[in-house]
Amino acid sequence: MPKKSDQAYKGRANSDVLSGNDEAENSLAHSIPIDSITLPPSQPRRYFDEAAMQSLVESVKTDGILQPLLVRPVEEGKYELVAGERRLRAAKAAGLTEVPAIVRELTERQALQLALVENLQREDLNPVEETEGILQLLSHELESSPEEVVRLLYRMLNDLQRGTDNVISQPEGEAVSRVFADLGRMSWESFISNRLSLLKLQADILDALRQGRIEYTKARALAKVKDEEARKSLLETAIAEELSLTQIKERVAPLRTGVREEKPEENLKAQIKAVLTKANKSKAWSDPKKRNRLQKILAELESLLAD
Repeated sequence: MPKKSDQAYKGRANSDVLSGNDEAENSLAHSIPIDSITLPPSQPRRYFDEAAMQSLVESVKTDGILQPLLVRPVEEGKYELVAGERRLRAAKAAGLTEVPAIVRELTERQALQLALVENLQREDLNPVEETEGILQLLSHELESSPEEVVRLLYRMLNDLQRGTDNVISQPEGEAVSRVFADLGRMSWESFISNRLSLLKLQADILDALRQGRIEYTKARALAKVKDEEARKSLLETAIAEELSLTQIKERVAPLRTGVREEKPEENLKAQIKAVLTKANKSKAWSDPKKRNRLQKILAELESLLAD
């Protein structure tokens, strides 16, 4: 990651961006054409429950939009949505041509943080969306790609574990600490340990997690099953039967190695081969008593095989 100057990470704290008086701002809301609002290129939230959306659409048809959207001006007469995508979608589905909105001058970074915080406060994001949203926020703050951010986070964790502060005390590390302090959601150490691994889950597990069909602790347990067919079957069973984490772990245990279970005869052949290998290296042949016993065992084996 290219080194950036201290100035790249300076600036006013984000608390003033997030501390607006909701009641005062709501009184400043005014109607704007719905077709003048565009979605930003990156949104924390990606999955919308169909049943919940339909319920909101019906509510909007009856009562309208009760809480204004938050937008920022991007050009004359055009706005970019900051918060309220569910309400915007519902308004379009309900056939509205205008929506109440609060217009605020925000940078792209401030807009992303507001969108992320609003969704976190409403608990609208699933763990995967939350993880990806925080990575987006860090990317904006550090002016780096998500991949570079992930590498930086792991270097910070390594420094912490080694008792050094090579990265943590640098501007990049300070910026990371500041973002997590502003969010007040979790520490950067917890984010690395408990959340980054979610992005490495298999596609079927990730899809179920995004859709809210399974909790992330259960998803992590299921991901240990490497056999795709067995994993998908257990995933569907876990969802359909609402298995507990303990129950899932019990079913995962015999499957998690991903190795095909050997047939009894194959296992026996392997044991015999191992014993013969050990016998060839043994000093038992020079001991008369042990040699006589081996001869008897060999005779019994020959007799057994002859039958």
